[in-house]
Amino acid sequence: MKIITILKQVPDAEARIRANAEGVDLEGVSFVIDGMDEFGVEQALRIREDGTDAEIVALALGPVRFEDAIRTSLAMGADRAIHIETDDYLDPISQAKILAKVIADENADLVFVGGKQADWDSTALGPATAEILGWPHSDWTTRLELSPTSANITHDSDDGSENIEIPLPAVITTQQGLNEPRYPTLPNIMKAKRKELKKLSLDDLGGASSKLSILSEEIQSKERLNKIVSGDPSEAAKELVELLANEAKVL
Repeated sequence: MKIITILKQVPDAEARIRANAEGVDLEGVSFVIDGMDEFGVEQALRIREDGTDAEIVALALGPVRFEDAIRTSLAMGADRAIHIETDDYLDPISQAKILAKVIADENADLVFVGGKQADWDSTALGPATAEILGWPHSDWTTRLELSPTSANITHDSDDGSENIEIPLPAVITTQQGLNEPRYPTLPNIMKAKRKELKKLSLDDLGGASSKLSILSEEIQSKERLNKIVSGDPSEAAKELVELLANEAKVL
């Protein structure tokens, strides 16, 4: 079995992000592997550790700096990696088309991708990749059991959770609750430096361009009104409800 786990590198959740009309200022920001993508790497490793003869390939599409996230996946235990290197702005559908080409060329049996990409705050990449490949897809997966030809899955739904079975090959989006990702050990970090990291360009895959363009970016902020509600609790409660409804417009 060949398992491909798709990776993103995103700003650390504790990083301070600044934006203006010219774009997002990433000066001095630290980057990490997307947390939801880590669940996919960990699940691939657990499948192999449970006895499945599996090759695990990390796949990333992005700028040079993505290599740090790729090396993290290799240090966790992935066998090799492919980095499609580009600084171009690509929307999730355009990304899916590119990634699907590599997945098809690799003849993969299973693809993991994070349920929501932190850079786009988007859940589109997994379903779009599955649609382009013509494969079944499970979103927001919290339990996975594999057989040679299918996957038995529990995933979150609007009404709670569902148990489903889908045939392989398939695309599965991962999230918190599926597993607990491991930390790379120092020996594995050293081994990761010697593992294969294949570099590709968009031209190698027939070229690509985004269907969307960013016109401007900003971080919304609001000034505090600093109103204090005090006095008799019952009257204060009424005043608070009125302020929330008529001034804050949140009720």
